[in-house]
Amino acid sequence: MLMDPLNDALVVIKNAERMGKRECVVIPASKLAGRVFSVMVEYGYIKSFEYINDGKAGKYKISLKGAINDCGAVKPRYSVKSKNIEKYEARLLPAQDYGILILTTTEGVISNTKAREHGVGGKILAYVY
Repeated sequence: MLMDPLNDALVVIKNAERMGKRECVVIPASKLAGRVFSVMVEYGYIKSFEYINDGKAGKYKISLKGAINDCGAVKPRYSVKSKNIEKYEARLLPAQDYGILILTTTEGVISNTKAREHGVGGKILAYVY
């Protein structure tokens, strides 16, 4: 039974990376997971992803690079102000400037560095390093 589609998608990616696979399939697809994947592509953690409509919930086919050491969803989804993002970086990431936090903000799903640049806060969805 699926409780959190984003967490399930990130676990599939992490397990495929650890096994050394070059691609994986995430079922079911969600819009939020697609937006998180686009941030991961932008920062070079995955090569690409594509949505495949199978007539049901859909699925994502993801091409991996082997660049992910760990990734996961953050539960509960903490609300963060722009000036407090650094506190959560220290808590969730292993070192300074190593990895990204993915947040949902009023400007969309973006990374912690862009959120600080734009001066917006939001809720932390996931971490990747």
